[in-house]
Amino acid sequence: MTAGDGQVIRFPAVGKAPARPVLAASVAVFRDGKVLLATRTKPPADRLWSLPGGKVEAGETLEEAALRELEEEVGVTARILGFNRHVEIFGRDARGDVTHHFVVASFIGEWLSGEPRPGPEAGAVMWADPLSLGGLATTRELGEVLRRAHKLFTGGASV
Repeated sequence: MTAGDGQVIRFPAVGKAPARPVLAASVAVFRDGKVLLATRTKPPADRLWSLPGGKVEAGETLEEAALRELEEEVGVTARILGFNRHVEIFGRDARGDVTHHFVVASFIGEWLSGEPRPGPEAGAVMWADPLSLGGLATTRELGEVLRRAHKLFTGGASV
């Protein structure tokens, strides 16, 4: 995660609990029946497969943030089809103090252009079967997020 000036903000910050949850957005981008996944490169989910996404900046909508993060992290553009669900990610230290807390608005999208590439925030990228992650190390709720996103994308429920 980066601040507006490009400075890296490490989570959890040693000796400093977050004052409030951080709002973030992600998007499950579908192309040819597959969904785009990337590994995170920074805590709290470093080396885990997840959806591209990140912090919402002041003055941008959740959808704008999801699409901006998608472009910045993996070089892909998409169009938002609808909202999927929210996910809360938080952790505590050995004393029980909160070390990080994110609320992520997760959207469903359709690929428009760009071939995914790794970068500073995405260590690896791939198009995966959304219903079979084959034992990948993933963020905690990714399987459920993808099952619901796939159902909505394929018309199993209204988006």
